Amino acid sequence: MSIRSDFDALRRERILIKDGPYGTAIQNRKLTEADYRGDSGLTADQRGNNDLLNLTCPDLIREIADEYLDAGADILATNTFNATKISQGDYDAEHLVGDINRSAARVLRQAVDARQDGRRRFICGAVGPTNKTLSISPDVNNPGFREVAFDGVKAVYREQIDALVEGGVDIILIETVFDTLNAKAAAMAAMEAGDDLGRDLPVMLSMTLTDMAGRNLSGQTVEAFWYSVRHVKPLTIGLNCSFGATELRPHVAALAKVADAPVMVYPNAGLPNEMGEYDEAAETTAALVKSWADEGYVNALGGCCGTTPEHIAAMCAAVRGVAPRQLPDMAAAMRLSGLEPFTVAA
Repeated sequence: MSIRSDFDALRRERILIKDGPYGTAIQNRKLTEADYRGDSGLTADQRGNNDLLNLTCPDLIREIADEYLDAGADILATNTFNATKISQGDYDAEHLVGDINRSAARVLRQAVDARQDGRRRFICGAVGPTNKTLSISPDVNNPGFREVAFDGVKAVYREQIDALVEGGVDIILIETVFDTLNAKAAAMAAMEAGDDLGRDLPVMLSMTLTDMAGRNLSGQTVEAFWYSVRHVKPLTIGLNCSFGATELRPHVAALAKVADAPVMVYPNAGLPNEMGEYDEAAETTAALVKSWADEGYVNALGGCCGTTPEHIAAMCAAVRGVAPRQLPDMAAAMRLSGLEPFTVAA
């Protein structure tokens, strides 16, 4: 059976559980700059370069992965949110991108293979948005200016995706999408990688919102975003980051209504406090996402900023036995998207 068919079989049986963030877990370890740097030979300050830890502290990444597995995660995502040449350029570590991604994937593959309990789990190669945008000029005085071009961003993503696949990931997770055009570049890179492999390389897509009206930074609504990427035939479509479960609820409901693909959502642990920390208790987050499950909104759940293995375990317990969302049977129609969705009458 293929990865896609395995996933589809399981998501029909129950609500699947994704892991939580690596960033929060790493921050809680209070690492020094020397811990990040390790024996990498890099001369720039590496403090905060979480992706580099796949090379310099792989045992720490394995420890975090094991905590999420113990919590009940079915879906694990690599610690590679910023593991592209664009993002690693901030640390003068562009030349290590391939090694970082391969190591990240291998750490998770080893963690999953070590379980030997017969349970099917999926390893996603996490692909972040980078710190550049294709849709918006960074110069308010020059609206037409772009720091990057589509083909260049696609090439950067392709390098990352190829390394993740070499390391053993099952799926490519294009997450925290604030610019739809960036996501399209990543999706095209993944599709081309699959073509070159001669097999299906499934993709998951997860949008992040920048305001309570439910738009991403490039201005699209949730429904318009779905119509923009539907042709990719993603394994899941969903939302992550931005807000906690309370604030995301109406947007999850809107997506569940129109998406004829499985919906995966992984919210933050509420909103950050005045110190930028997350206080929402695991039981609170779990109760909130259970209400989504009870309403038939989701096929998979997990955690983003501020969530912990305790949050993931609480979610797992809360939705155990709750029926997964049934995909809607959408009538045939021409569905278009700009900033807003537009459906042409059938």
